[in-house]
Amino acid sequence: MVPRYARPAMTAIWEPEARFRIWFEIEAHATQKLGEIGVVPPSAAKALWDWWATNPKIDVAAIDAIEAVTKHDVIAFLDWVAQQVGPEARFMHQGMTSSDVLDTALSVQLTQAADILLADIDALLEAIRRRAFEHRHTPTIGRSHGIHAEPTTFGLKLAQAYAEFTRGRARLVAARAEIATCAISGAVGTFANIHPEVEEYVAEKLGLAAEPVSTQVIPRDRHAMFFATLGVIASSIERLATEVRHLQRTEVLEVEEYFSPGQKGSSAMPHKRNPVLTENLTGLARMVRSAVTPALENVALWHERDISHSSVERYIGPDATITLDFALARLTGVIDKLLVYPERMQKNLDRMGGLVHSQRVLLALTQAGLTRDDAYRLVQKNAMQVWQSDGQLSLLELLKADPEVSAVMSAKELEDKFNLDYHFKAVDTIFARVFGE
Repeated sequence: MVPRYARPAMTAIWEPEARFRIWFEIEAHATQKLGEIGVVPPSAAKALWDWWATNPKIDVAAIDAIEAVTKHDVIAFLDWVAQQVGPEARFMHQGMTSSDVLDTALSVQLTQAADILLADIDALLEAIRRRAFEHRHTPTIGRSHGIHAEPTTFGLKLAQAYAEFTRGRARLVAARAEIATCAISGAVGTFANIHPEVEEYVAEKLGLAAEPVSTQVIPRDRHAMFFATLGVIASSIERLATEVRHLQRTEVLEVEEYFSPGQKGSSAMPHKRNPVLTENLTGLARMVRSAVTPALENVALWHERDISHSSVERYIGPDATITLDFALARLTGVIDKLLVYPERMQKNLDRMGGLVHSQRVLLALTQAGLTRDDAYRLVQKNAMQVWQSDGQLSLLELLKADPEVSAVMSAKELEDKFNLDYHFKAVDTIFARVFGE
């Protein structure tokens, strides 16, 4: 985790003390249920909870010192708790295995992380929605292959992003449900030394579902789906960030990241206003996606369990969630403060001499009786002259002067095909689909 790209609430989930507190709750709830079903004395859970009620500070350094000797983190934690609680602590961990604690705790952490990410997406969606309605009817040029295609609106560009992140949110809700499971089933998952009721009790207390069948570990296909979902959301971030970066190029300059007073764009060139935030988001998206392949590879463990997944998850759990949290918040800020230049959008729309209306003329010529091939040939012939003139010539005027065109379409009919508003007649329909209004 790099502090530069981290926010406190998400980082706190992955702090060692937070992890140890979850471990304690798992152990204490399990001991509570074991006492209720008569496996251990009820006094054992009472001793644990009485100590916990004093809200002690978890001594991470002391636990780490024990682990330096035992070479086992869960045993080190249990030894430290026993030192604090006294003899009753010997009833902790009855019939359990380390993975019961580690995997269930990871499930808690990932669900907590998912809740923060869902709130992040909600904030981003609200920013996109507001700017989309602001520019619902702001004309701009649509591009395919980076080349002028046909008119659209800037609001539609943002509506597309809104729909995409709405899908991402739905996937994250599903991924959260997928990962929110608890396994307290003992060695190789057979419940030989612990009753399934204990698992169900702990799951309920922690807001999780009982894992239907574990192999000593929670199946890693669940984790793979979770991190793959984070990767898809990161890709959506990069797609929108890349659009902003392209639109901020000097030759385009239709939008621009907010440039605050006193901000510097270059150590060498005082005139520079660089899209540094969206460039940063592109890089952060790559880092989140880098967690996906290891998560997929973690699915194939040896037999009932090995720990090849463990070191991977100690990296990708914190790094992917912390980075995505930061990226979503940064993108929200970019969209919220984005400088939009409608006049430049209109200038770019008009730059190529009306070429953006070529398809409408093509269709009109076919309706006037020409074959599609002949219609295409006529429009393309005139369009290429406009292209080669770098937009100095007018497609409309060239078409009016073309005898083959004028033979089937009047000047007035041609002029009608160059009406910009024609392209925006379905904008409200699309907005109703996306925003439900």
